[in-house]
Amino acid sequence: MLEHAAGRNRYDVWAPNAGSVKLLAGGSEHAMERIHDGGTTGWWRASAEVTGKEGDAVAYGYLVDGEGPFPDPRSRRQPDGVHGLSATFDPSAYEWGDGEWKGRSLKGSVIYELHLGTFTPEGTLDAAAGKLDYLVDLGVDFIELLPVNAFNGVHNWGYDGVLWYAVHEPYGGPEAYQRFVDAAHAAGLGVIQDVVYNHLGPSGNYLPKFGPYLKSGEGNTWGDSVNLDGPGSDEVRRYILENAAMWLRDYHVDGLRLDAVHALRDERAVHILEDFGGLGDQIEAETGIPRTLIAESDLNNPRLIYPRKDNGYGLEGQWSDDFHHALHVNLSGETTGYYADFESLAVLAKVLEHGFLHDGSYSSFRGRHHGRPIRHDLAHPSALVVCLQNHDQIGNRATGDRLTAALSFGRLAIGAVLTMTSPFTPMLFMGEEFGASTPWQFFTSHPEPELGEATAKGRIKEFERMGWDPALVPDPQDPETFKRSKLDWSEPNAGDHARLLQLYRDLAQLRRNTPELVNGGFGETRVEFDDDEHWLELTRGAIRVVCNFGDEPLDSPMGGSLLLATDTGVALGDGSLTLPGGSAAVVRVQ
Repeated sequence: MLEHAAGRNRYDVWAPNAGSVKLLAGGSEHAMERIHDGGTTGWWRASAEVTGKEGDAVAYGYLVDGEGPFPDPRSRRQPDGVHGLSATFDPSAYEWGDGEWKGRSLKGSVIYELHLGTFTPEGTLDAAAGKLDYLVDLGVDFIELLPVNAFNGVHNWGYDGVLWYAVHEPYGGPEAYQRFVDAAHAAGLGVIQDVVYNHLGPSGNYLPKFGPYLKSGEGNTWGDSVNLDGPGSDEVRRYILENAAMWLRDYHVDGLRLDAVHALRDERAVHILEDFGGLGDQIEAETGIPRTLIAESDLNNPRLIYPRKDNGYGLEGQWSDDFHHALHVNLSGETTGYYADFESLAVLAKVLEHGFLHDGSYSSFRGRHHGRPIRHDLAHPSALVVCLQNHDQIGNRATGDRLTAALSFGRLAIGAVLTMTSPFTPMLFMGEEFGASTPWQFFTSHPEPELGEATAKGRIKEFERMGWDPALVPDPQDPETFKRSKLDWSEPNAGDHARLLQLYRDLAQLRRNTPELVNGGFGETRVEFDDDEHWLELTRGAIRVVCNFGDEPLDSPMGGSLLLATDTGVALGDGSLTLPGGSAAVVRVQ
């Protein structure tokens, strides 16, 4: 098998339909020749080695049939943006200090999702590394970074990436990424990287100049689908899988979050998700360190998390939107759009016990039946990653408003308790832990005016179905939209912000010290509720979690010891538990 090795004095590129390919490197053009190796076709190699001065990168690109130069599809660095020349980068030059790192498994962990550009004022990897002590103190186990691959412009959510092998230069580039992962491991934190293989961004995508990376006319929500099963798809799949391996090997990341896998259109007998599962297992076996692959999916198809020997894809986890929707509706009362089916504590109870609401039931938003049940003998509840808030559920609201804008402390606290004591793997979105008042809005920085205008218009159109006022939608291209979305780090030390932060710290510690909150399977979770009186009780082994969603005080028969309460008015008396309106308590039954 050929090895692409730009950065080690060799330049290979796959361009199966090209009549000629030339390498532009070091300011000079160099001829390239077709090569054939082991049945692999369409690859070109430069006839001469090109090196820079000791330690210097070489700027290079490719001329395809006289057009270009275009950046390398496997570029590791783009110092001048996605339209500029690539730069060589040797990942093996970094001296890692994480030799003692043993990794973490998903089960029993808490994930913290963050966007590098808005997590700190500086918006860089090095600045984010400066917050690692804060995250350790919070009690999380994994940091999940939104996509960092190269995109056009300076700031963006990251899902408009076009060069999947390059780390976005304004974040600090590839060496800063290595420093960040190294520092995270030194602090005892794993790193999960969000990767996007279902589409490419609208600017700087030169892959079609090289080969059949996309399937024209067969699109998904974001444009043409990636060619996973058509002619030439062997090399496209290899391009994707080697990119995944790059993060896991060269950058030492502990896992990948696979974006919107329902948009990976693949009719092969072996789906690419199964290939991902096998790749993760292979690298885990090589290194002895757990590798966690998590799918973002709205299919409610548990096959993603079933073992491959049982005809599953063998992924370690998948997101469960049903948990978010059920909790969001019962806390906020919002029932528009896709929230319509989730209006009752009965729905939340079903999700807590079984993982999905739609497990073959009718989905009014989709206008059809949806999903299938999870087999309890083939999956553990920890394989479902759940949240009270995440980047999508905040950022895809008209104004990017967090729950903080609408809910009282008591209701935010109930959400925190149920997320952190559920049988699933909890994930927090940056700032959630202290009730950040800053929004997290949809922002872009497309240099092309026409693309910026089209993005703004498209954004407004997206909200029509949800019934939100388009006049409230901020302009994604306005730099202030990006600035408004940065966390305010003066907040965690003040008032209810500090109070909520301490609650999350206490909940993380409680999970870590309480086996019942981690080990029990689906069968060990029981839920009782009353939709009229607005209370819900979650039982996991010897632990009982009682939540009063109503405004009136609640008296409940209860013994045991009180482990945690979200309100000073919570009282555990002789065989009775009293909760004020909008509060929760965790009780150990003796």
